[in-house]
Amino acid sequence: MYSPTGKHLIAGDWVASSGTFLSQPLEGPASDIANGGAAEAARACEAAEAAFVSYGYSSRESRAAFLDAIADEIEARGAQITDIGTRETGLPAARLEGERGRTTGQLRLFAAHVREGKYLDVRHDAALPDRAPLPRPDLKMVQRPIGPVVVFGASNFPLAFSTAGGDTAAALAAGCPVVVKGHPAHPGTGEIVAEAIAAAIASCSVHPGVFSLVQGNTNELGAALVQHPLIRAVGFTGSLGAGRALFDLCAARPEPIPFFGELGSVNPVFLLPGALAARGAEIAKGWAGSLTMGVGQFCTNPGIVVVEKGAEAESFLETARAALAEVGPQVMLTDGIATAYRSGASKIAASAGVREVLTTTCDMRNATPYLYATTGAAWLANAALGEEVFGPMGMVVEVSDREEMQAVAHALHGQLTCTLQMEESDTAQAAALMPVLERKAGRVLANGFPTGVEVADAMVHGGPYPASTNFGATSVGTLAIRRFLRPVSYQNIPEALLPEDLRGL
Repeated sequence: MYSPTGKHLIAGDWVASSGTFLSQPLEGPASDIANGGAAEAARACEAAEAAFVSYGYSSRESRAAFLDAIADEIEARGAQITDIGTRETGLPAARLEGERGRTTGQLRLFAAHVREGKYLDVRHDAALPDRAPLPRPDLKMVQRPIGPVVVFGASNFPLAFSTAGGDTAAALAAGCPVVVKGHPAHPGTGEIVAEAIAAAIASCSVHPGVFSLVQGNTNELGAALVQHPLIRAVGFTGSLGAGRALFDLCAARPEPIPFFGELGSVNPVFLLPGALAARGAEIAKGWAGSLTMGVGQFCTNPGIVVVEKGAEAESFLETARAALAEVGPQVMLTDGIATAYRSGASKIAASAGVREVLTTTCDMRNATPYLYATTGAAWLANAALGEEVFGPMGMVVEVSDREEMQAVAHALHGQLTCTLQMEESDTAQAAALMPVLERKAGRVLANGFPTGVEVADAMVHGGPYPASTNFGATSVGTLAIRRFLRPVSYQNIPEALLPEDLRGL
């Protein structure tokens, strides 16, 4: 059994704080965890800046080897990570083992991406000394790392979106040192992954300031990190409220910095008539499975289905209700998340024009599904019905016709995903929706469900606000590295002074 020390890892040293907070594991003894503040934040940020002098100018091969080493060290601690992760979060061992594989896979994918080098977007305009009326200088351009980055661990992905998750992997791949603000819901899991990174730092002889983990459960720690003048960008996965507060702090700095926040969405599914007639029951069961996967605690959870009203829509609703009714209580990640889920469901149930299709009773950290139905007119009249409720709650929006379905699409806020369930006979209606949906979401998919985000070159996990705070970025896939790079042009610079990747052009 892994027993956390409860300390921060700052520039290679395990350090305590004067104050602590008590972890809240689902099983096993609680631990005293160091509660960091401005002093720990400053020490970690200063160490990251010191590391950037060497790490930011290291070779692509050395950074790739470092990423591979982190993956190896995480795998070497696999059983311990699963042990502490299940005790802290209540997630099943199989889920954590799969998430661990995704985490190491992300690290190795970025290692391969760095070795390949295409992300550098190298450009060269050779000098034209004889051009009239004015000569052209020699110009070379390449993407360069921006400097130290803060990453906030996520509650719902203790591995893949936390200590060594996608944001950390992308920043390290770019050449940026990382300070992770550990999530208080799983501090022991964060600590053992930090141990793995520390071991990789030692084996690869990397500056120890390249990675720090600062634990804490206060807003003051987060504020101190994002406002530190040495930090150049922030990566965040979490709630809209917390993300917007941090975004505002980043914008209010004397020197504003980018805040790459992934804040969730309701991920609407547009069920078109041909698909409803051909396989409505199949889609209803698939939706119920996707809706309750991971207790609905995925940011891509498909919270609403939009369908034209009628007998087939009612049959769809009944099939979904029956499938959801078979799902028993499941443990949510924290008491706070469970409480917020029940509160959100109650708010929806009390809204005008909403009818309860399936209501359940759940208490403490347990959750069971809720299912509601409403009309297109009621949904359009109440913006709150389009807000995320984090958990296994679904809503079916029954529109009067395709024009009202189009109106619902236009009224959507920014989304991570939008889904079309369609047959060939639905092509014309789908084609009318596509220009709207691609402006609303970072990923548009057909005849599937959005839970399960493939880690690949072509993936976009982001979208217009409030799904994320930067619609031109992604937090999943190799394109994520671009968040932590900036283009630099070199004019008539001697070759000996150029970055290694521009020499010899």
